[in-house]
Amino acid sequence: MKVVIFCGGQGLRLREYGPVPKPMIPIGARPILWHVMRYYAHFGHTEFILCLGHGARAIKEYFLHYKEALSNDFVLTDGGRSLELAGRDIEDWRITFVDTGLHASIGERLLAVRPFVAEDEVFLATYGDCLTDAPLDALIRDFTAGEAVAGLLSVKPPGFFDLVHQGPDGSVTAIRNVGDGGVRMNGGFFLLRRSIFDHLRPGEELVVEGFQRLIDERRLMAYPWDGFWATMDTLSQHRELEELNEAGRPPWAVWTTGGEPR
Repeated sequence: MKVVIFCGGQGLRLREYGPVPKPMIPIGARPILWHVMRYYAHFGHTEFILCLGHGARAIKEYFLHYKEALSNDFVLTDGGRSLELAGRDIEDWRITFVDTGLHASIGERLLAVRPFVAEDEVFLATYGDCLTDAPLDALIRDFTAGEAVAGLLSVKPPGFFDLVHQGPDGSVTAIRNVGDGGVRMNGGFFLLRRSIFDHLRPGEELVVEGFQRLIDERRLMAYPWDGFWATMDTLSQHRELEELNEAGRPPWAVWTTGGEPR
């Protein structure tokens, strides 16, 4: 299946990295975008469509000049004239780079790449800064067996927010952690049928207007996942992902053996 990745946002809360677009901020030796793509490739989905916007040039240049020897073990012989890689990681990837605008919404970016996915009955989509270890094969089997137009991964929100309940007079009646009480949020991993384009209008947002139409028709599914899920919106979240990576065998790296990417 083709995988659409929305990677054109500006990442305003990570401006400390300067002009580097958020999908190119590294976790270990590779940008988070590579980790997202490697997750899908592990399940056999190696045809990617990148919805570019802010920082498009940096993303293009990274892959145009990608050197597998810099991120894989290799044997060098003949005084440096011969190089034999011990492993490869993107050799079988097919990547389509599409400029979808600097300020486009997710819905507008999806409409912009419609010509590249319109022939496929089902395709996948995600953001360029979310990681998970969800069982993608099982999600696809369930989705394709049903009649929903779209499906999304449903995850528990980060536990550092508190929900405040208050009465009509403004007095607080209860405070509870957002992680308690069954509250769930959109995890940003989508399964979509091509008929999604019939539910989305120019200028609209996928999750707002598009998904609301599907909700009204009861054709939007949510797949709860309580395993690993993380996004990288802030510096602290980036540090946490770096620490998990440095500890060996990061939980999102479902392709690993012994803690190192194959």
